[in-house]
Amino acid sequence: MNSNPQKFEDLSPPGDSPGGEQLTVEQAIANLQSTDLGLRFYAAWWLGRFRICEPVAVTRLIKALEDEDDRTPEGGYPLRRNAARALGKIGDSQAVKPLIACLDCSDFYVREAAAQSLDMLGDPVCIPALIELLKAGLQGEKLKSQQPDLSQPYDAIIEALGSLQATESIPLVKPFLEHPIELVQYAAARAMYQLTQEPVYGERLVKALAGEKLQLRRAVLADLGAIGYLPAAEAIAETLAENSLKLISLKGLLEHQVNHTATRGLSAGAIKVMNLMDSLL
Repeated sequence: MNSNPQKFEDLSPPGDSPGGEQLTVEQAIANLQSTDLGLRFYAAWWLGRFRICEPVAVTRLIKALEDEDDRTPEGGYPLRRNAARALGKIGDSQAVKPLIACLDCSDFYVREAAAQSLDMLGDPVCIPALIELLKAGLQGEKLKSQQPDLSQPYDAIIEALGSLQATESIPLVKPFLEHPIELVQYAAARAMYQLTQEPVYGERLVKALAGEKLQLRRAVLADLGAIGYLPAAEAIAETLAENSLKLISLKGLLEHQVNHTATRGLSAGAIKVMNLMDSLL
C-alpha cells in the first residue's frame, strides 16, 4: 500500500477503451454516466490521464466520488478511486472539498487517492482533515503499539502534509520515522525535511538508496526528487536503478535549484546536476 504523487499508478492501461474505440473528450464525458460500469471506470481514468479540464468533466468526476454502483465484493469503490485520482491530475480547485469528504470513505484506496490528489491540488484547507487521519496511527506522541498498522494510507497522508508545509504536523509526523514499513519511513523523512529543512532527514533518504530492494530504491529516488535535496545528486546518479528514474529524480533537484536560486544565472548546484544528467544520457 504505497502512495506518492510522483508514484501515482493509474488503474487502467493506456490504449483503447473497453469498447475497442478510441475515445474523444465528448465520449469520455458521456461515458461517466453510462449504464456500463466498465465504461465509467475507464472514462474516469482517461479524463485524468489526459488532464481534461472541461467544466462538465470536473462536475461529473466530482459526482462520481459518491458513486454507489461500482462496488467490489470486498466493498471497494473502483470508480471513486479513479475519479479521485483524475481530479488531482486535472487540478481544478472545485474538487478540494469533495476530496476532503473522501478521506472518510470506507475504501482504503479511495482515502489514499484523495490524499494524493489533495497533495497535488495544494490547498491548505485540507490540512486539519489530513492531520485527523494521521492521528489514527498514534497513541499520544508514539505509534500505536500494534504494528504494522495498515489501517490508513499513512505515506500518502504524510507526503501531503509535507508538501502543504503543515509545520503544525511535525510532532505527529516524526514518530512515523520508526514505522515498520519502509515506504512510510521514507514518507516521514521526506516530509520532515520539507517541514524543517534539516539535512539529517535528507541524508536518511540518501542512505536508503543503498537498500537491497529495487522497488524501495525507486521510491526513494522519487522522494529525493520531490524535495530537491542537492547533496543527494551524486548518490542518485550512482543508484542501482533505471537511468530514466534517476533522470526524473535529478530533474527534481534541478528544478528546485532553478526555482530557489536568487541569481540570474545557473547556480553551481544546477550545473552539477545538469552534468550528472548528461552522464546518464
